[in-house]
Amino acid sequence: MNQEQVFDFLFAILPAAIVGAVAFYFFHTYLKNEESRRRFLLLRENRKTALPLKLQAYERMALFLERISPGKLLFRIKPTSKEASLYANLLIANIEQEFEHNLAQQIYLTSECWDYIKTAKNATINLIRNAAAKENIETTDQLRDLILNNMIERQPPTDAALIFIKNEVKSLT
Repeated sequence: MNQEQVFDFLFAILPAAIVGAVAFYFFHTYLKNEESRRRFLLLRENRKTALPLKLQAYERMALFLERISPGKLLFRIKPTSKEASLYANLLIANIEQEFEHNLAQQIYLTSECWDYIKTAKNATINLIRNAAAKENIETTDQLRDLILNNMIERQPPTDAALIFIKNEVKSLT
């Protein structure tokens, strides 16, 4: 094979190689864009179905916080005896039961929001325990009065968590 035949061969192959490289580039770019489009559509569809579940979880946790708010809890749970410690245990058991009932909602909440909710629950339980542990508190009426007076003086522990939930829901929608 002489040099002229090699050049003729290269001149014949070079345009085919260039066309092949350009075709490969466009095909590769098209496939990448198509994959991104499919991923976007799937993500949009997932968000469309996940958003109502997230909102429902936030709604349930807001309801939980409202139900364990000391003022509302005292009016909703009637004492079964006159003894303050038994009533305090009943209130705490009710809070724990409500919390366990809503435990699965943490899947849809941010970890920071879940921490706020747990802190509010624990602070409410501590408030009840501390009130019941006072020496001069013997009857349920005295316990209820002390807890309600604490709520008049200070903001309920559940309020901060409720505000946090409201802000998170605003950012979702």
